[in-house]
Amino acid sequence: MSEHSTPALVRRHLTTTYAVQRDGRTATTEELAPLAFAGYAHFTAMQVRDGRVRGLDLHLERLRSASVELFGQALPDDRVRSYLRTALAAGPADVSLTAVVYSSAGEFTAAPPDAGLSVLVRTGAAASGPAGPLALEPVPYERPLPAVKHVGEVAKTYFLRRAQDQGFDDAVFVDRRGRLSEGTIWNLAFWDGDAVVWPRADVLRGTMLSTVRRQLDRLGVRQHDRELTLADLPALAGAVVLNSWTPGIPVHRIGAVHLPAAPSFLGLLHRAHRAEPPVSP
Repeated sequence: MSEHSTPALVRRHLTTTYAVQRDGRTATTEELAPLAFAGYAHFTAMQVRDGRVRGLDLHLERLRSASVELFGQALPDDRVRSYLRTALAAGPADVSLTAVVYSSAGEFTAAPPDAGLSVLVRTGAAASGPAGPLALEPVPYERPLPAVKHVGEVAKTYFLRRAQDQGFDDAVFVDRRGRLSEGTIWNLAFWDGDAVVWPRADVLRGTMLSTVRRQLDRLGVRQHDRELTLADLPALAGAVVLNSWTPGIPVHRIGAVHLPAAPSFLGLLHRAHRAEPPVSP
C-alpha cells in the first residue's frame, strides 16, 4: 500500500512508522482538511525516549492552562495521556511528539457553550537540535499571548529566515522596553559566573525551562530573574538557548556582542535535565 493510497495517514520512512491521530484514533483526510485552513489552537511539543518523557506534568499543565485561556475549558489529564499513549504505541520508542488542542467551533466565530475540544497528536523522528554555537540577530518583536504556545505564528519563521539572510543562525526578540525576552522557538538563559540568569520579560515559559529550573533548585544552584538589555551582555559569562529538544545550545554572539564559551554552564544545564526522572504517559 502506498503512502498516497492509505486512508490512515500514517507516514512511513524506511522501516519507521509515525502516526497522526485525532482523539486516540487515526486521523482521516476529512478531519484534517479543515485544520489546514485554521489557526486557532495551541500545542505542546516533547521528546520521547524509550517511551518516556521528562517534565510530562509540565506539558499537561501547559495544555490545561492554554485550553482554559483560549476555550474556557480543558480536557482531563487522563484523557490526554491516553491519546499520547495510543500514538506512542504506533511507532518507535524514541520520537518527537506534538499534541495540538483545538475546538470544533473553529475560528472567526463565537464558540457555542457545548463546543468540544479535540487533540491531534503527531509523532516524528527524534530530535536534539543543532550543535551550535549560534549567532542570534536581535529584532524588535513581542509575541501575542506570550504565555500560550499557540499555532500560526508567522513572525517566528519570518524573523528566523530574515536573520539567516543576514548571516545569523536565528533571531532573538527584544520587547518595547528594550528587554531581551526569547528566541523564535527558544528560551534564553545566561551565566554571570556565579548563577544562572533568566531574562525577565513576557515570554512563553518553556517546559524545558521549567524542568531545568526545578532541578537546579534541587541541586542548590543559584538562579536569578533579571531584566536584561543588549547593553548588559558584555558583562555576562555565557549564554544558551533551550527548548523541548535540548536543555542548552551555546550562543557565541547576539548582534555585535560576542559571548564567551561557558562549557561548565552548559554542562550544568544538561546535568539538571538528566536529573529530571522520565515518566510514561
